[in-house]
Amino acid sequence: MEFLRGIGPYQRITYGDLGLWDDLTEAALARVIRAARIHSGMPIGIQLSHAGRKASGGFGKGDPIAPDDVRGWRTVAPSALPLVEGGPMPEVLDLAGIDRIVAAFGDAAARAAAMGLNLIELHGAHGFLIHQFLSPITNRRTDDYGGNLENRMRLSLRVFDAVKAAVPASVAVGIRISATDWVEGGWDLDDSIALAKALDARDCTYIHVSAGGLDPERQQLPQLVPGYQLPFAEAIRQRVKMPVVGVGLITEPRQAEEALATGKADLIALGRGMLYNPRWPWHAAVELGASVTAPWQYHAAAPRASKALFTQTG
Repeated sequence: MEFLRGIGPYQRITYGDLGLWDDLTEAALARVIRAARIHSGMPIGIQLSHAGRKASGGFGKGDPIAPDDVRGWRTVAPSALPLVEGGPMPEVLDLAGIDRIVAAFGDAAARAAAMGLNLIELHGAHGFLIHQFLSPITNRRTDDYGGNLENRMRLSLRVFDAVKAAVPASVAVGIRISATDWVEGGWDLDDSIALAKALDARDCTYIHVSAGGLDPERQQLPQLVPGYQLPFAEAIRQRVKMPVVGVGLITEPRQAEEALATGKADLIALGRGMLYNPRWPWHAAVELGASVTAPWQYHAAAPRASKALFTQTG
């Protein structure tokens, strides 16, 4: 059955996630992009992912949904290892299935470019399919996609090449990785540096360095202090030419600025902080004495002590 090979909606994390796999999903997302473009000319990107064994999950906590549930389906993975003990067993991808997934990434990238998106980020972190192939914990294969580091990196590099070939040179193509599994014997920083150097040689636009997420039952997280993942970004930054994005409990403007000023990263990504406060960049600009571009309707909202905060939208 085709869906067992990771084609169509069955590569999503949950049954309610967005996707980009055919003309209908492209048309639906294109309407959203057109609406955004009416109000702003800012660059817009998309993150493309295949969930692998983390697919067919539920909302919220995300416990796996059994394949025989009307909301679930059978997942795929590099090896027959369930996400959680006693959970649904994924189907092992054969070589033809891998080829279809690589082609599907390229097709989705082409659709994204056709919609006018400016950036594509491949999600190779947090236990999704690309990460599953990278890590020896989840990749027990004995063919050209398993075993040594070169083989385990093969899928990620093929996907990157397919996406790069599918879009114009003006579209940025980056990747997000987990620098470590936080599990002994798993994917680690040295492996991440090797992958980063291989991607750098392929003109990857940037690398976004996170950590963990592959094996939630076994991972041993460190003390979660502000910026706890920045050392990984800094180490990779010393070995590649491309920009490196840092993350990890970075919530305060001066904390982000310090990371950039001291060379820990070239850019800082915000996730939960932006969900909590969508105007975070405006507040950061006030604190750091910078200005931002905004529609003229917002200009009167600038704080009394920061009247130069807003510049006119072009």
